[in-house]
Amino acid sequence: MIEKSKKLKRIQVASIALLTLAGVVNYLDRSTLSIANHSVSSELGLSASQMGILLSAFSFAYAFAQLPVGVLLDRFGSRVMLGLGMFVWSAAQFSGGLITSLHQFIIARIALGVGESPNFPAGAKVVSEWFGIRERGRPTGIFITSSTIGPALAPPILTVMMLSCGWRQMFMIMGGFGIAVSIGWYLTYRDRKNVTLSDGEAAYLNEGASDTKVERKMTMSEWRNLFLTRTTWGMILGNAGIIYMLWLYLTWLPAYLERERHLSLASTGWLVSIPYLFGTIGMLSSGFVADALQARGIAPIRSRKWPICVGLIGGALFTVPAAFTPNLTLAIFYLSVAMFFVQMACGASWALVSVATPRHMAASLASIQNFGGYFGGSFAPFVTGVVVDRTHSFVDAFLISTGIALLAALVYALMVGKRVDEPKVAVSTPPLAT
Repeated sequence: MIEKSKKLKRIQVASIALLTLAGVVNYLDRSTLSIANHSVSSELGLSASQMGILLSAFSFAYAFAQLPVGVLLDRFGSRVMLGLGMFVWSAAQFSGGLITSLHQFIIARIALGVGESPNFPAGAKVVSEWFGIRERGRPTGIFITSSTIGPALAPPILTVMMLSCGWRQMFMIMGGFGIAVSIGWYLTYRDRKNVTLSDGEAAYLNEGASDTKVERKMTMSEWRNLFLTRTTWGMILGNAGIIYMLWLYLTWLPAYLERERHLSLASTGWLVSIPYLFGTIGMLSSGFVADALQARGIAPIRSRKWPICVGLIGGALFTVPAAFTPNLTLAIFYLSVAMFFVQMACGASWALVSVATPRHMAASLASIQNFGGYFGGSFAPFVTGVVVDRTHSFVDAFLISTGIALLAALVYALMVGKRVDEPKVAVSTPPLAT
């Protein structure tokens, strides 16, 4: 086995640390509206259905921005695209503190969604560039934990900030912090193509991989061919089930505890963190489980697919008792276990990207998967708002997410099986870089 140099170790640690920080900021910014749900709806006079539309505006914009952003990432690299995206979403977050109407808020949330779109596909690309294929599960699991660390930190931090300064100042403070992080990322990170590697370092990163040409650029034909494979469509449709349940929790869990469980804003701020702490453990475990299964001889795709299926089924099964129990302590326990499982599925879905396609197409496949996930998941806030307005309860909304999660597990089990092989493209096909 080829030894890893100290230089590669430094690059790997720095890259994952920066990605994790960016992801935490990403989810803190997403969470601001959920934490301020009651305050915003009261000040602007919005119904639950209107809040659902506002919450969905971000995710629909985020979903459709995924399709071009993957191509742009594979063309311009993670340094430029993530740095620019972070700056745009932070500026949009800042502007959220200045709005005076629902229309203006929707525009700000759309800009937030477009700006955040490069974040996790960029992470998948960074992992595929700076980690060998046999070790990509753990770093993926680590940087993806930002999607649970952020929501876990958000309730106490943002609640205290909002109670101290008001929800408008909370938006503006978070926007300014994100701008500072975006500048730090751009000044610190370097894409692999811009770093000089020794023969041993290149051999270490390329060991076990078929896509060893560092400068290879994806062609338009290759991008189109991604949509012709069964595995790609399994990832698109299956990820919708993961994101639907996650987006339901992220956008409505604070309001659920306030409305259904009759908790104060201060109490909600601390209790909401508990399920996300369990989710962080689930997310971390996904990478270790995937690498352990692969080390035991299980094929790379299967070592990622089965944790996804188990996570979806577990998330669904524990959401049902959470919906029906009258006991608050049991509800938090069931929601925490459900979050553990569904975040395990989420982490494994990102680890799947890094082994399902050649490195030069990793960001494109990641963004296509994320498009499917957030297009389907975008309906969760709106559907939940409508259900709550009509039934004055969250029970049916939880049961809908349960059914969708079980269907998603079936999709992964039946459709995801083979690696997305590198398409054979005619020599005359122009690369996207031209």
